[in-house]
Amino acid sequence: MTPSAPVPAAASILVAEDQADIRDLLVMNLRNAGYQVTAVADGSSALAQQIAQPRELLVLDLMMPGLDGLEVCKALRARGSAAPILMLTAKSTELDRVLGLELGADDYLTKPFSLAELLARVKALLRRAALLRAAQAQVPAAASLIRNGELEIQPAKRLVRYRGAAIDFTALEFDLLLHFASNPGLVFSRAQLLDAVWGYSHDGYEHTVTTHINRLRTKLESDPMRPELILTVRGAGYKMRESPV
Repeated sequence: MTPSAPVPAAASILVAEDQADIRDLLVMNLRNAGYQVTAVADGSSALAQQIAQPRELLVLDLMMPGLDGLEVCKALRARGSAAPILMLTAKSTELDRVLGLELGADDYLTKPFSLAELLARVKALLRRAALLRAAQAQVPAAASLIRNGELEIQPAKRLVRYRGAAIDFTALEFDLLLHFASNPGLVFSRAQLLDAVWGYSHDGYEHTVTTHINRLRTKLESDPMRPELILTVRGAGYKMRESPV
């Protein structure tokens, strides 16, 4: 179970939702939960706001006028923003959800959703970010490398090199990779990975893990369809290979 860490009472959140009634409901409930909330009605405003004054977390509707949520997400990740992004979507197809995760969203909720579920996801994403900052502050800059064959990870600097080349990862991708690399050979179910890396576990959201593992394989494997580093254990979950001798 991921250790709990306090979420700042004044954590800042940017909400981008074009439907006024939903936007107002989100703002009211997030503010009642103790967050500082800024709300906009379109993707272009969301992107401009986050660039001008970065918030700690973004709640983005998928379908918005101007830039949609996917385009905003892609643009922010291209600029190096690691702020957690929770995507809201009225669509229910797996393709839409996977595409959002592929472009760098950290989590998503399909409308209609309960406000309790929304607040739980927001809290989990902010808690995870807080734990990450605390871990970075405590790890010495000269911390030893984690190695597995040609894979090298510098946890303190959040740097990854594979076969001599530096590879960029989103915050969640890095955390998932680090979890595997810290436990080579151990098998984790998708529910266990959700709990350990995302900070929550809910039935029906295990495909979030699958999508992130596919993203790791795309970046690391010569042939993602025949992985050699992050392996599938049929009927059990996933593992990183044991480090070659």
